[in-house]
Amino acid sequence: MDTDEVWIRGYRPDDLDDLYRICLRTADSGQDATSLFRDPRLPGHVFAAPYGVFEPELAFVAEDAAGVGGYIVGALDSQAFESRLESEWWPPLRGHYPEPPPEPQTSDQRIAHHIHHPLRTPDELAQRYPSHLHINLVPRLQGRGQGRLLMNTLIEALRGRGSRGVHLHVSAGNQRAAAFYPHLGFARLPGSDARVFGLELAR
Repeated sequence: MDTDEVWIRGYRPDDLDDLYRICLRTADSGQDATSLFRDPRLPGHVFAAPYGVFEPELAFVAEDAAGVGGYIVGALDSQAFESRLESEWWPPLRGHYPEPPPEPQTSDQRIAHHIHHPLRTPDELAQRYPSHLHINLVPRLQGRGQGRLLMNTLIEALRGRGSRGVHLHVSAGNQRAAAFYPHLGFARLPGSDARVFGLELAR
């Protein structure tokens, strides 16, 4: 088998553990966060797994001879997706993870805070960029064009479902990602302390 060959394919239910694993290995502003979490599944609970569970048709993985090493996941309608998580995803997790103190100190507490107080997409953002995405690649697949292929795959899937636009958030410490998205046509959106990038999808 050609060890340099990488396949982009649709998500399958048995990829769920890979979503959790890759999310953990990239949760520190794109770097490995394994040492930062006592519970290794916490990042995936928020940023990866629910997309595979609830919108698998908008989830894709990059796989090579060593296995799945990257993914992109998205939600067609961010606000509808958030409402579904509020009714079906967060309640059992809130029962498992107690609400942390008002000013979380550890990585586990910060993610648990997100479980109890998830971010919501503002109306003004949803009107122009209703969809959103998360993308992560482990180091062996970085710098090989796989990020661009994953992005193009999801963007075409969103277009095919009639999305007007897609947005994403970039953590303050992830300079590599912030430099990557403008090359794909994303523009940084003004009016927020968070680094949010958007792409209009109308042809």
